[in-house]
Formats: sequence, structure tokens, C-alpha cells
Amino acid sequence: MFAAIINRLYLLTKMKKLNDFIWETHGIHAGTENDHVKHGIDKLEDIVDKAIEQNHPSITFIIHSPRLTNFRYEAEKDTNIKFIRGDRSYINYPKRIANLRNKYEGRINIKYGVELEWMGADLGLLWSRSKIFQAEEADFVIGSVHFAPEGLPYDGSKEEALELLKLRGSLEAYWSGYINEMIEMIECFGDMMQVVGHIDLPKLNVEVPEVLKNFETSSHPLANKFRTLLEIIADRDLALDVNMAGDFKGVGVYPSQNILNRAFELQIPVSLGTDTHHVRYYGVNFKESLAYIYKAGYEQYVSFSKLIPEKRTIFDDHDLKVKYTILNKGIELLNQRFHHGSRRIIPDFSFGGSFSEFIDIYKNATGMGDYNAVRIRKGNKSVTVSNQTPPWNKTKVKGLFSKHLDKAGVLSSLFNSLASERVNVETARLRSNNDGTAVAFLTLEQDNGNVNNAIDFVNGTDQDTFLDLNYSENIELPNFYGEGVYLYEMDGVDLKIALSSKMILTKHENSPGVLLILLSALASKNINIIDMRLGKRNKVGYSALAIEGDSNVIRALLNKLGEQYYEANLVEFHSM
Repeated sequence: MFAAIINRLYLLTKMKKLNDFIWETHGIHAGTENDHVKHGIDKLEDIVDKAIEQNHPSITFIIHSPRLTNFRYEAEKDTNIKFIRGDRSYINYPKRIANLRNKYEGRINIKYGVELEWMGADLGLLWSRSKIFQAEEADFVIGSVHFAPEGLPYDGSKEEALELLKLRGSLEAYWSGYINEMIEMIECFGDMMQVVGHIDLPKLNVEVPEVLKNFETSSHPLANKFRTLLEIIADRDLALDVNMAGDFKGVGVYPSQNILNRAFELQIPVSLGTDTHHVRYYGVNFKESLAYIYKAGYEQYVSFSKLIPEKRTIFDDHDLKVKYTILNKGIELLNQRFHHGSRRIIPDFSFGGSFSEFIDIYKNATGMGDYNAVRIRKGNKSVTVSNQTPPWNKTKVKGLFSKHLDKAGVLSSLFNSLASERVNVETARLRSNNDGTAVAFLTLEQDNGNVNNAIDFVNGTDQDTFLDLNYSENIELPNFYGEGVYLYEMDGVDLKIALSSKMILTKHENSPGVLLILLSALASKNINIIDMRLGKRNKVGYSALAIEGDSNVIRALLNKLGEQYYEANLVEFHSM
């Protein structure tokens, strides 16, 4: 079936090529060690090695959260393993992924998520919330219904399905219960999840009622209930799991095409996944999933990094991939300035230049004319990103040039000396020479302190670190810009810094010595600054720093900066 679809789509799209790879969400299930029944049986390293062998830029792992004891499959009951004892392996899961990321750094992007079980609105809800806290920094959460309140699974054996069917009395009641549980799950912890898992899972073991096959036009209460389910998903801005496991098991993709068609009409985003439990099936139907969603009208899908949605294109279109990369980085940058609860709020967009085509996709977006950038806003916070190299302004300024050893603590030493003389730095530009040295150029506020005294102090105490240090009242601003994706502004304040894998963004009191707090804190933990830009609006200062170092250490430092810092966030780019 899929081969025919792909051929037809090929003709329709006139040489447009479907991607050979998808950014998975419901990806490959990870094994969970010895205190938990394994939902995946392969070693994580073996799976990653296979993904690298196939030249995939990313691999996505997923794990089921532990369940209450009375929610177990027959095979699990036979082992006498109770899921309430599965916490050790579940808690270790993020650490195992972190170790993998360190081991394979620079070779492949590794994402991980949690498939959260719905087990009712009483203890089950409290249990699931506790599992969210244990899934440290997961990239996404899928909310799924596997078990009926009666304790029987929807995706277990045929015998169990028939038992549940008998208990409920009819096929329609069987499905009605499942839909009710889906709605209840979303209403109770829709704030905890990003994706609704396999929405028509019961078709694995029982027939789909005729009223659901025609739910778009049927007036039957069950059809109406299913329409309501989809509308709730749309209202909550959740993604729908397009899951290839159903096709592999012979019952068709989750969800069926008519469901996906309605989801497209409701502008529900979709995420993709093979939902495989064995490495031998990894990657077997990537392209088919793209063909499947395209048939419903989709040309994009979403993946997730740190709970933040990322747009992906189904076609092998280099220019569009570049644009989506920039857009995704911008969304990720802005969202990491917010607490987790606010990250789910969809931002507003403005598009300019070559990005203006996105106005058709983001219906409420505004235009920025020919300005080639993307502006992303949420509340009173905004960022603007672009892959266009910032223009070089050859303005003459009051500035301080430094050539120094490229190591942690050097800038802290320089800012310390300037602060001691009450010199306030307006902007800062850095560049590594990739030879163990770096250069910096600081513009200074006019008539502010004694710069020469600061230079004399540095030359007297750090002469082995600072190779050249010169101050001029009228010097041309150097061009340190190269190719890359740039942050142009934050909250309307000009910064223009190339995005790096780890960045610190701050809003702080604009006075001498305040930025020194941050620089000194980083120096104390040997955190190197590889680039920096400063900006200000009235009495509020802004900074953007590209850094290298341990993320946990950096977060701990940022939490201790004090009340002079109105905002201090570590931004890590996990998308590619």
C-alpha cells in the first residue's frame, strides 16, 4: 500500500523528495535494567551505534513510566514483578541518557521521552505526577491509555480484550470507555504532556464500530464523543502521535486516515514515531510515515527538545530545513527564558525576508517586510534570530581592545579591574583565535571612571595573561562576525551574537560591578566564555554569553547571582 502512495505522491509533487529520516517522538523503547519488566531488550549503545551506522542525525529513546501494581500485562503477572518496584531503573533512565550523550557527543543528537500511563483520576493521577518529577529534563511526555479501569489492557492479548468486551457489554461501550479515559487523561494532566499517544489503540484487538469509521458525519453519541476528543486535543495545543507500530502489527497506522484528516482540519500538529521495541525494526518505516501524513495534507510535523516543539519538514528541501532550524532555535531560545509552565504557551511570530512564507503556516503571524529574520514574542519577552550575518558598522567608538589567553577567568579579571575604577562596559565582543588566545573589544560608557588606572592594574598583576591591552577614545569597531545563526535582539535590545550550544541570557541592573558577579561566578568554576555581547535599555542591562562547561554547575551558579539579576537563564540547544 505505502509503495503505491509514495509513487503517487512523487508524481504529484513534481520531483519533491520525501526525507529518508524523521525526527522521532514515539521512538525506540529502552530496556530498564533488572527491577522492572523490560519494554525494550537491546542495549542502548547498540541502538545508537546502528543509528550512527545509518547516518541518522538523531535517535529518540522512550520509556514507559512505572505503573501501579494492579495495572499489569499477563506476562508481567507471570514474573511476579510489581511495577511499584520499578523506580530505581526509571530514575536511572535520565542518567543513562546523559552518559550516552557524553559518550557520543558530536556524533549524533540523542533525545529521550516518557510515555506516561493513565490509571485514573485519584491515586493514578498523583502517581503519574510523581513520575514526571522523576523524569528529569525529559524532551517530551506522551500521554497514553493502555489499561481500562477494570485492570485489563487494551493492547494485551485477544483473550483480555474479549474479557473487557464482555464486562462492558458491547463494542460501542468498549470504545466509549476508552474515549472517556482519553478525555479524562487530557483534562487531568494535559499540562504535563506534549503528545497524545496512539489515539485509536483498541483497534489492535477489537473491531472499529461503523459509527467511528464515519465519525465526521455520524450523529451517533459515540461519534460526537470522538469529535469532542479531537477538539480538546486542538484546544490544548497538543500533538497527535502518528504511530507506525499499528501498521507493523497489521491493523494500520495509529490513527486511521479519517482521524488524521480531521486532525489536519483542526490544525492539530502531528509527531511521528515507529514505536519499536527492538533494534532490528529500527528505521524500517520512516519514509512511509511521511507519505502517510502528507496524504492528509500535512507538510510539517513536530519533534521536541526540552518540552519545546520543533517544526520539521517532510520533504528533502535544504532551504526549508535551514529556515526551520533557525525558527526552532529561536523558539527554543525564547522558551528557555520562561518557567516550565509558561513554555507550553504558543508564542507570536513575525517573519521577514525569505521567512515570510511562514506567514501562511502561522496564521496569526505578522510581516517584517524585507528584513531577513524571525521575531518570536511571548508576553513582554522577545528574541529575533537570523542566519544573515549582521552588518558591520565602522563607527568610531570609545573602546578597549584586549588580546589574552583563551581560558576561564580572564574576562572576570578584566571586568574586575574596570569595576574597581567604576568603569561601566556598554558592549563586549569576543573571538577565539583557535591558537590558545582570544581577543575582546569593549565599548565603554562616556566619562565613566578611570580606564587607564584599570589598565595599569591589569598590566601589573596579569601581565602573563594579557598579551595586549589598548584603550582609545576614537577607535573603529572591529568586525568579529562570521557565518552562523545569530541572535539579533532580546526584548528589543540589540545584542547580535552567534548562537552556541550553551548560552547564558541575563537581564540585570545596569551599573558597574553587576556583570562582574556573573563573570566571577563562572570563573570560580572554570567556566570559559567563548563569546559575549552586552546591551542596555535605560537602567536595565542585557547580556548574552556563549559558554563551555558543566550545565548543572552553571545552573547552580545562576540561582545564586542575587537580586541585581532580574533574569538569568542557561539556554541549551538540543535541536539540530
